[in-house]
Amino acid sequence: MQFHPHSKFNQNRDRREQGLQNLLDRLVKAMQRDELVRQITNQLRESLHVNRVVLYYFYGRWQGQVTFESLSSKEFSILGSTGPDGCFNDQYAALYLAGRVKAIADIELEPIEPCHRDFLSNMQVRANLVVPILIPRGLWGLLAAHHCQGSHDWSPSDIEMMQTGAQTLATAPYILES
Repeated sequence: MQFHPHSKFNQNRDRREQGLQNLLDRLVKAMQRDELVRQITNQLRESLHVNRVVLYYFYGRWQGQVTFESLSSKEFSILGSTGPDGCFNDQYAALYLAGRVKAIADIELEPIEPCHRDFLSNMQVRANLVVPILIPRGLWGLLAAHHCQGSHDWSPSDIEMMQTGAQTLATAPYILES
């Protein structure tokens, strides 16, 4: 039996091979993205001397979850945590879309919304530094440094480091495509 180069068998095989190649390409990009996020969150946590640095990824309109974390101790893990219902709304999103950086040295002393304070407190956060990860189509996520064992004064260089980390993520090709 002889197969014609354009036979249905060959077309199906070509489609399967292309599908497999597309899947492999997506997996490689995801692994590259994950490694970049891991490196950035680890470097930031060590440089800032904090208990936790997380990536909060928005998968829907102002709905998201912690998809990466770098921890000083496993007891500080909040991986998979979602934001407080109704607390992060269009008003907060607009601030972060405009490039807002929020540095809180001590959540017990900062005048913040009760739902925000409760949310942070439930995650053992005492000090908080949050910067947006902005890509051309909008707010992709938030990069947050948390200190859990006491207050923490955030210096201008701390803020600059976090912004640089967020900018590195925002310009990575495999994040722009996700």
